[in-house]
Amino acid sequence: MDEEGLNDAAILLMSLGEEEAAEVFKHLSPKEVQKLGETIARMKSVSREKVDRVINRFSDAASAQSLLVSDTGDYVRSVLRRALGDDKASLLIDRILQGGDVSGIESLKWMDPLSVAELLRNEHPQIVAAILVHLDSEQAAGILQQLSDRQRSEVLLRVATLEGIQPTALKDLNEVLFKVLAGGDKIRKSSLGGVKAAAEIINLLGGNMDAVVLESIRGYDPDLAQKIMDKMFVFEDILKLDDKSIQIVLKEVASETLIVALKGAVPELREKFLSNMSSRAAEALREDLESRGPMRLSEVEAQQKEILKTVRRLSDEGQIVIGGGGDDAFV
Repeated sequence: MDEEGLNDAAILLMSLGEEEAAEVFKHLSPKEVQKLGETIARMKSVSREKVDRVINRFSDAASAQSLLVSDTGDYVRSVLRRALGDDKASLLIDRILQGGDVSGIESLKWMDPLSVAELLRNEHPQIVAAILVHLDSEQAAGILQQLSDRQRSEVLLRVATLEGIQPTALKDLNEVLFKVLAGGDKIRKSSLGGVKAAAEIINLLGGNMDAVVLESIRGYDPDLAQKIMDKMFVFEDILKLDDKSIQIVLKEVASETLIVALKGAVPELREKFLSNMSSRAAEALREDLESRGPMRLSEVEAQQKEILKTVRRLSDEGQIVIGGGGDDAFV
């Protein structure tokens, strides 16, 4: 959701009142709750005109929707595949339509990375890997940052070589995380883990952790390390995107995020963004970059990660292609 969408959603929730807003929050993910909460906290006052515009827009959109669905199972499958892609949607569809219990894994998603790391610190790397592939890449990377170099490398090696999770393995996870997933003979092998999952997590580790992990994996299996590197996409790789893709990305990224991220970017990448903006916007961005003083590397890297997440989302949605197309494209 872009910045305008967050603001509109926040205004709509505030207009509902506390009880109704609380009911809506129950159906959101931890990340969505956090972003909306932060947006609401930043709002001091909203004009009546703005509130009316948001409510009317929501009312028009809601009234245009039909809730008559002939086959709700097909509807769920279609919506989730559109939203998540086939691989990520497959397991979730099975859990929903077969009534699986995911209370354990859902509880982890609400915990901060340090707390989850403490919970998993003494577990076998294979179990940690099986758990992390159920979390989003950002949270998984945050958890791994709390582990030792050796643990981190062992876990990511197993993530990269994980080809799926059998029902019996899901039962083991239940014991570790208070019924993480409901095992069952009818649950098919979950298509989680693998080289792409490992690459996405390593991308978000930051610092020199990514290099240490890759070097460790290379010592175990050079070919596997190369496959992971081929799937990784770092901030400087945005240079490989065509102009149309850059313009799409710019529409989704907040100006403040872009300013901070470009403070630590190579000149070529700055110009890549500037050349795809209007002359007025480009000039304003240059002035902002010049007027900003020194910034912490951690702040710059955090905003670069936000842009990378936007790039990956747009790629998953099919709006842009990372890697220049062809069989070797990273999508």
